[in-house]
Amino acid sequence: MSPVTHFFTGWLLAASSPTGKPIRLTRREKILIVAAAVAPDLDGVGLVPELLTRNSSHPLMWFSQYHHSLHTLAFAIVCTVAAFLIAGPFATHSRQYGSDATHPWLTASLVFVSFHVHLFCDLIGARGPDGYQWPIPYLKPFSNAMQLTWHGQWALNGWQNFAFTGLLLITTLWFAWKYNSSPLELVSQPANQAFIQALRQRVSLKP
Repeated sequence: MSPVTHFFTGWLLAASSPTGKPIRLTRREKILIVAAAVAPDLDGVGLVPELLTRNSSHPLMWFSQYHHSLHTLAFAIVCTVAAFLIAGPFATHSRQYGSDATHPWLTASLVFVSFHVHLFCDLIGARGPDGYQWPIPYLKPFSNAMQLTWHGQWALNGWQNFAFTGLLLITTLWFAWKYNSSPLELVSQPANQAFIQALRQRVSLKP
């Protein structure tokens, strides 16, 4: 699916709990969870050099060869451990200066889930325009035994993906209006507050 779709799935996971209410995570912890939702697509950056060199005498086939190479359990574990360290031991210095309490175990767990939500979304909705399904090599680099595909996979530009992304956007706006929390808080709390105020002025329902 689109990185935009993955971003919204990560944000909603970072911002809400199974009860539908906000999780009191720090901004750093939310950033880690959102980053995990898009991190597997780092293996897609090879598309740029491949396009730039495709008509040269030595084309770089980095996208064709390495796309989905980070859509693996191994990379999920790397992201999870990194998130635990950043939200836990590496956050000790910040706590000494009065920052909010951190939640390393919760953050690491949600990072692991966020990463796998990305894999699930790609499994159901990432078929290429030529009909090719990019298998997810879940156990690489240790084994090629598990190549995840689904015969009913939606096209990347299919209406299902547009509808799903639209639903995520609407849910994000509703959550922002109701709980005073939007993705803008990842970069600026004043910008988040300004956005919430503008949103509530336009949608004048009782919170």
